[in-house]
Amino acid sequence: MILNLAILAAVAIFGVVLWWPGLRASATWRAMTTPLASIIGSGFLVLGPILDNQYGAYAPAVMLALCVGSYLLGGAIRYNMRAMAAGTTPWPQGIETLSSWALSFAYIVSVAYYLNLFGAFAVSLTPFDDVIFARIVTSAIYLVIAGVGWTLGFKSLEAMEYLSVSVKLAIIMGLLVGLGFFFVEKSGQGALVFLGPQISGWAALTLGFGLIVTVQGFETSRYLGATYDPETRVRSMKWAQWLSAVIYMTYIVLISYAFAREDLQFSETAIVDMMGVITPILPLLLVAAALAAQFSAAVADTSGSGGLMAELSGQRIRPRMGYVILTVVGLGLTWVTDVFQIISYASRAFAVYYALQSAIAALAAQQQGRRLRAAGFAALAVLAFAVAVFGQAVEV
Repeated sequence: MILNLAILAAVAIFGVVLWWPGLRASATWRAMTTPLASIIGSGFLVLGPILDNQYGAYAPAVMLALCVGSYLLGGAIRYNMRAMAAGTTPWPQGIETLSSWALSFAYIVSVAYYLNLFGAFAVSLTPFDDVIFARIVTSAIYLVIAGVGWTLGFKSLEAMEYLSVSVKLAIIMGLLVGLGFFFVEKSGQGALVFLGPQISGWAALTLGFGLIVTVQGFETSRYLGATYDPETRVRSMKWAQWLSAVIYMTYIVLISYAFAREDLQFSETAIVDMMGVITPILPLLLVAAALAAQFSAAVADTSGSGGLMAELSGQRIRPRMGYVILTVVGLGLTWVTDVFQIISYASRAFAVYYALQSAIAALAAQQQGRRLRAAGFAALAVLAFAVAVFGQAVEV
């Protein structure tokens, strides 16, 4: 009872703080909510069980590598944002166009990732907890989103973003409080565990490559130019990545040493069952957070993909036709693959985009005579291309 009250109090307190008018009035915070909607979304829910199961006691080190890697890739995008704001864009336009097409395709795959997790979480606490029913729910949501985009556009749905991010972050704070209690209790009993990894070497590296999408989303700050000035967008990306890294690292440390191997579940909704061991209230809160997070992120990426297709095709592909393309591809992925494969595909797609952005940053830095920085961005481009080529899915 005390733990349940503590969790609910944490959710309520953080919910009030996030809805505080002073915070909502901050341009930087409002700009941060867009990248946060993606960074701390689907990935947060699936990443803990995956890392704990596959890497054991080394899971926090892998999480740190993912956070550092994503921050460096964000640095390349931030460099490009400043170059564009200063009017110095020495790179060939073709590379920028190719990069935008890569992002549009990555959005298509990421929506499949979000909505397949939506379906899985939607049925997770029901008698219909089965992959077929999850795919039916996913397909239905695809049709709803495509229908709204075709007939009404996304303005009404986009208004949900701040609310959904606030709800999600408040529930995550409640989750961390629950995990903290559980961790301290296990520590007091001398029952903390140090699991050995299930994989090592090349397999461990390529699986890490395949998980980059779980910390993706920071790039969205680049595309808020119609609302925020360049420095606000740069700052919002940095702060969003710092905040998400702190939350991710806390979460992974708490989960990695508190669950014995026999207590670990391994599925896209494993976190729901694992948190049920702590208290029955956490699974209910997590499912609510999952549904809000997946739906809002899917709407945002659907809108972004449709808009990019229209812009890049010179309006030959209208946004609403882009939504149809996204839906058709997404339904195909839903019915012929599983969530873990889609995570890998999405990681590869975003890695291509990050590689091209890093290459652009290297060209810009070289043009400005910053050779050391140019070499660093070039190395990032090579690393991102390696992620795209070698990233692997989790094998269930």
